[in-house]
Amino acid sequence: MNALPEIWTYLRQEPLLWLSATLLAYAVGDTVFLKSGKRPYMNPVLIAVSLLALLLWVTDVSYPTYFEGAKFVHFMLGPATVALAAPLYANLDKVRAAALPMFAALIAGSVTAIVSVLAIAYAFGVRGEILLSLAPKSVTAPVALGISESIGGSPTLTAVLVILTGVMGAVMATPLLNLLGIKDWRARGFALGVASHGIGTARAFQVNETAGAFAGIGMGLNAILTALIVPLIIQIFA
Repeated sequence: MNALPEIWTYLRQEPLLWLSATLLAYAVGDTVFLKSGKRPYMNPVLIAVSLLALLLWVTDVSYPTYFEGAKFVHFMLGPATVALAAPLYANLDKVRAAALPMFAALIAGSVTAIVSVLAIAYAFGVRGEILLSLAPKSVTAPVALGISESIGGSPTLTAVLVILTGVMGAVMATPLLNLLGIKDWRARGFALGVASHGIGTARAFQVNETAGAFAGIGMGLNAILTALIVPLIIQIFA
């Protein structure tokens, strides 16, 4: 028993420990999600993040130490995003038929996501680095971090906001869209992809393949458009 503190001190520095912890936390979250009948409020990412945050807090492990092991999962975001091309190709005819309304929805959704969060934060007295960090919250993480750094925001804070945005979208989208009476899977998926990036897209795939394909398109297009218009919009709040 006296050797346990020394063993833990050694293990906490090992990258494999935190990679295993990340995978285990998600496995627990996914199991709970399936057992609940795929209820949106039992989102596996939300559960995994909560478990990992609690573990890091209890064990007093810094985020850089954790990320040293978990960065392989972060690396896999790239291939996972590219893999979205498969369902997109399968739904190519549907995409072509809805190109014009998708373009209009993209502009409306992207501009609203940026302007609304900046305007609300500005009204509450938020300024400087924190305000700038809010702007790319609805974009997939790798792009959001690059945008945040380029405009003078905090990439670390942006990463937290991106995760929160994605989880909230995944949890709230299904009941909200049902309440609004939106039944077109193309519209539901595209809206979720634009508003909640990768986590929202994963949720869309859990519900319907067509919704997932359109969510992937929305996520990708919103990343491009946001990178172009954020530097222009933040000038209004500078």
